[in-house]
Amino acid sequence: MTLPFAQLTLEQVAKFPRPGTGVPGHIGFTPDGGGVTYLFSAEGSLVRSLWRYDIATGERTVLAGPPAASTDEGALSREEELRRERMRLRELGVTDYQWARKAPRPVLLVPVAGKLLVSVDGAAPAEIPGCDGALDPRLSPDGSMVAFVRGGELFVADVPAGNPRQVTSGAEDGITNGLAEFIAQEELDRSRGYWWSPDGQRIAFLQVHERHVTEYPIVHQGKDDVDIERHRYPFAGEPNAFVRLGIVPIAGGEPEWLDLGEDDDVYVARVAWRPDGGLTCQVLSRDQRDLWLYAFEGGERSLLIHEHSQPWLNLHHDLHFLEPGELLWSSERTGFRHLYLYSRTGELIRQLTAGDWVVTRVVHLDERNRTVYFVGTRDGVTERHLYAVPLDGGETKRLTEGAGWHDAVVSRDGKWFIDTQSDLARAPRITLRSLVDDTERELFANDGATAEELGLTVPELLMLPAADGSTELQAALYRPAKLVPGERVPLVVSVYGGPHAQRVAADWLLTVDLRAQYLAQRGFAVLKVDNRGSANRGLAFEAPIHLKTGFVEIDDQVAAVRALAKRFDFVDLDRVGMYGWSYGGYATLMAMARYPELFKVGVAGAPVTHWDGYDTGYTERYMSTPAKNPDGYHESSVMAHIEGLTGKLLLVHGMIDENVHFRHTARLMVALAAAQKPYDVLVFPEERHMPRDAKGLEYQERQVLGYFEAHL
Repeated sequence: MTLPFAQLTLEQVAKFPRPGTGVPGHIGFTPDGGGVTYLFSAEGSLVRSLWRYDIATGERTVLAGPPAASTDEGALSREEELRRERMRLRELGVTDYQWARKAPRPVLLVPVAGKLLVSVDGAAPAEIPGCDGALDPRLSPDGSMVAFVRGGELFVADVPAGNPRQVTSGAEDGITNGLAEFIAQEELDRSRGYWWSPDGQRIAFLQVHERHVTEYPIVHQGKDDVDIERHRYPFAGEPNAFVRLGIVPIAGGEPEWLDLGEDDDVYVARVAWRPDGGLTCQVLSRDQRDLWLYAFEGGERSLLIHEHSQPWLNLHHDLHFLEPGELLWSSERTGFRHLYLYSRTGELIRQLTAGDWVVTRVVHLDERNRTVYFVGTRDGVTERHLYAVPLDGGETKRLTEGAGWHDAVVSRDGKWFIDTQSDLARAPRITLRSLVDDTERELFANDGATAEELGLTVPELLMLPAADGSTELQAALYRPAKLVPGERVPLVVSVYGGPHAQRVAADWLLTVDLRAQYLAQRGFAVLKVDNRGSANRGLAFEAPIHLKTGFVEIDDQVAAVRALAKRFDFVDLDRVGMYGWSYGGYATLMAMARYPELFKVGVAGAPVTHWDGYDTGYTERYMSTPAKNPDGYHESSVMAHIEGLTGKLLLVHGMIDENVHFRHTARLMVALAAAQKPYDVLVFPEERHMPRDAKGLEYQERQVLGYFEAHL
């Protein structure tokens, strides 16, 4: 039997979706709990439709299919294109849907191809008139209206009649109402800029002023026509957008502007309404060490919770309100993220979870049964499981079975949960499981999607020592396909290395890294290491990169490589290379410059080369500002170590990357020429930070993988 990926081609390496990953996504329960809805491509492509699974009958139906215009990425508006980039979204067709949370009858919204489709009470989806070009549409809680942003203003339309009416004013170049600013979307994990009140009569929204923020032009050099994008990009140490929070009645009238404190150089991190109609806002200090949770009632502001954290504070989405007034919260105050219950006025009632492990996400708060469902690392950082803990105190109970990586969705009534489970040997399969008895239903079997049936190598999970000699690091090794006793093989290190990321996990995504698989099939060993500074092992594990990046994380990678060579005699330390993208591109350059005796070949994709050229929200969290930390900025730049570069270097970058600007690579190229350091470059004129063009991806893989084969 021929295994489809036993001899990988470059076309396969470049193709999305990856083998076994074309599974149902955006899974949720219908408002009545009788069905499950999800996005899925029956053809296994990136173009998805909206499906419904009936729990009682097992019947599956398509609720909304993709119109032709939604399958062409080139047909998207510039605004939608950039929102997709912030979300790192590759899928096309139907990419989102919403149910009205408190509608007397089912109301389903499906935004697609710049239009808003709605289904009321099970009817076929129909277009809401007058809503073309709507950005970030949101149903009101009762489903009678939909809000959206167009032209920088907030609109409200009736469902299903339409008749949009503008509810904000004052938008102009550099001023928007209802949209999240760049830093919120890219660095704070907040894509929204407005929020419906529980009664559907008011909308809280953010007005963003950014005319004073540096305008950065991006020229499309690969188009037939002249096309210049202009982005307001706040560079580290420079002014951020000014944001103010208001509440506007949908019936019309002037907004009520809320007092967020004396310091206006802050971030609005999160906004949420309480069930009783009070508004809350999380305000993050510019240095990202303090977070204030404020409540607003009758225009008055009160402080509920203040968090202070060193060296920085990681945001979360774990705030949930209970009808009686209590609130659920998570904090890293012990060094590990755990759950806490507070009173309505902000007094701590009890800590719900504890230990040297982290809660990674609150899945569901079941008020009726006084239970919190969450995903965490209690059973090991390379695994994820669903747990439940009582709000009134008690033991934490694990609900998922089987080793590996679990993600979950819990029904509103607390009767069911959907378990998406994968491991290194098997692709995700999805099961509907009862929380009441032993009933379970198979939603998606993913038959044939195992490493054995596909011809893929299962990577080996290892523990390797960090540079400090005491910390153990999670690592993954892809062994070369053919090992001859006594012979040594080249090693390629696949690196990210930066904060807020974990790459080594007992998850199918590790196995279907087809670039690593291709190299292993061609006789290379491939190594991945989660160095200190990476996520989900507590603040003390993250903190060593503070104020000086490119040192501890690179030292850890080096220590791991050398330890690997001692453990496995087939690793040839005279032939070691590295590749990475974004922070991984930066890490590749720092590794080659600081350890030229070890790293002989490197491929650096979309690298940050000097932190003064990156944005405020990310850079200042870890590096402070250039004015406060000039030595750290200098020492953490690639240019400060350029004399050490002696290996073969390939730089890869998209020229319309609006996140890590091509300017980073261009500045490095100037410095390399000045130092008479040879390099190769691979430029994609019409690619952003996440390359998407199918032929361009194939060409990239051909050049990158060929580079290692030629020089390593």
